[in-house]
Amino acid sequence: MRVAAVQLNSTADLAANLAIADRLTRAAAADGARLIVLPEKWTAMGSGEQLYAVAETLEGSAIGWARTIARELGVDLVAGSFLERVEGREKLSNTSVHVDPLGELRAVYRKVHMFDVEVDGRSYRESELEQPGEEIVLSQTADGVELGLSICYDLRFPELYRILAVGGARVIAVPAAFTLATTRDHWETLVRARAIENQAFVIAANQVGVHPSGDRSGGRSMIVDPWGVVLAQAADREGHIVADLDLERQREIRRSLPSLANRRPAAYAGLGGEAS
Repeated sequence: MRVAAVQLNSTADLAANLAIADRLTRAAAADGARLIVLPEKWTAMGSGEQLYAVAETLEGSAIGWARTIARELGVDLVAGSFLERVEGREKLSNTSVHVDPLGELRAVYRKVHMFDVEVDGRSYRESELEQPGEEIVLSQTADGVELGLSICYDLRFPELYRILAVGGARVIAVPAAFTLATTRDHWETLVRARAIENQAFVIAANQVGVHPSGDRSGGRSMIVDPWGVVLAQAADREGHIVADLDLERQREIRRSLPSLANRRPAAYAGLGGEAS
C-alpha cells in the first residue's frame, strides 16, 4: 500500500493554497500513492481574522475540490484540516475529512484538543476561534484498511491514539502545523512514539516555513512504520513524500510483540479507566 504526505507552506490566500495542494496531490498520485494526507489548515494559515474570513462549510470549495480530485485520481484523500463553519455555532471547527476514491465523504473528524499554550514566548489560543470536537473517528480506506484520524496537537495525547488502535486502526493520519520549536524538539519523538506504542503506521503531514501571521512551521513531514522506523521524511520545503506500507509486516509485529493484545484494561480502572 503506497501512501503520501504532502507538505505545504500555506498562506491566507485560499485560491493559491488550493492550486498548490492540487499540484502536489497530483504529483503524489503520479508517484503511485493510493492514500494521500494533506497538512493541518492547508486551506489557510494566518491571523484569526484571516482564518475566519476563509472558513467554509463541508459544501464549500475546499472540500468540493477534495472530492473532485479524489474521484479523478482514484485515491483516498485525507484533506488535512480546514476551518469549518458549522450551522448554529459562532466558533469554527478545525476539521479533517477523509474522501474515498468515489469522491464520497467517508469520515469527518473535528479536532478534540485545542492548542492553548505558550511556546518560545508566544501565546497560542486556538479555543478563542475554534470549538473542540467531542468524537474520536475511525474510518476505512477503499481497500479496507482501518484509518484513524487526528490533528496536530492531538499528537501529545496518547489516549486518543490508543483508542483508535484498540478500535482497529492500522494507519493513523496526523495533519499538522507544528511550530518550528516543537518540530525541532518534539515532532519526531512524538510521531515515532505513537507508531510504536500502537503498532500502527503514522502518516504525519506538517506545514513548513513562515506564514502570514509570522508563525513558523517546522516541516519534516514523516511516514513511520509500526516498529518506529522512519520510512520517509520531507526536506524543509513544499513537496511530498511517499512510502510503501507493508501490512503483512505489521501483522507480524503485532503477533510477535503483542503489546496491544497484552493490555489489561481492568487494572487501569483505578486511574480513570481506558477504552476496553
